Amino acid sequence: MKLSLRITQSMMHAQLLRNVNNNLSRMDKHQTMLATGKKINAPSDDPVGITYALRYRSEISINEQYQRNIDTAKSFVDHTDTVLSQLTDILQRANELTVQGTNGTNPQTALDAIAEEMGQLYEQAVAIGNDRLNGKSIFNGQMTDKDPYTVAGAATEQADNQAILYQFAAGVTIPINVTGEAVFGSANPAPPAAATTPDNLFTVLSGLQKAFSAGDQSQAGALLGQLTTRMDKILNVRAEVGARSNRIDLMDARIKDLNVNMTELNSKIEDADMAETITKLQEDQNVYQASLSVGAKIIQPSLLDYLR
Repeated sequence: MKLSLRITQSMMHAQLLRNVNNNLSRMDKHQTMLATGKKINAPSDDPVGITYALRYRSEISINEQYQRNIDTAKSFVDHTDTVLSQLTDILQRANELTVQGTNGTNPQTALDAIAEEMGQLYEQAVAIGNDRLNGKSIFNGQMTDKDPYTVAGAATEQADNQAILYQFAAGVTIPINVTGEAVFGSANPAPPAAATTPDNLFTVLSGLQKAFSAGDQSQAGALLGQLTTRMDKILNVRAEVGARSNRIDLMDARIKDLNVNMTELNSKIEDADMAETITKLQEDQNVYQASLSVGAKIIQPSLLDYLR
């Protein structure tokens, strides 16, 4: 014997409310997707997708920090190359003056003029040694808050030799600075002790100034070779800086490509298809309106309708 299930008015009303709420929930979900532009607005929307999205977001955030490091490093390295170019100009001028002053045809007045200009070149070299970028000394290693040289004793002063390392990828760090010792030479003991680093730039320039002031052309000629040696070393440093700049450019291109790829992958996981979402939202609205219309007809009967 089959028992029949008795459907009461309250059961119909309860089922109607559940169906209307379900339709309203679907419509709310697509409205949220349309408002945010994301198809994952809560972990429950796609538990698997959210794990990939969080991973991609983390990679993008890390790459953004690498990109900031690259931008800072590029600025620092390019500025250093510009300053080294200015220093090379000083050495070339000092070389010209030395060659001119040691040709044996200059009166002392001409040598005095050369000595005067050599003094100016020395002071300019000290100024370059104390050059700063964004308030930080570029030739004083990690002690960027201090100037490494003074006009009075630059030849005897030693700049900090620690490298400033920037990370551009996992396990990839590159020094962005060059030390004052590499550019200007190691510090010499204070006079009258003999110089242990004859090609120290400040020692050479101040020595040339003194030699020409004293009319000692032979001493000036001896210093010319040391000036050439220091110039060659500075050119080597510039070549190293150029190589770093090229590598940083390569890392820059790589990080930008990775960011594009990660952003595309994350977009496929998180971003909503706007055309599809609008279509589904319209469907949800139609279904919701239909459910309200049907529900109104179901709820409409009253006790008087049953008594008729």
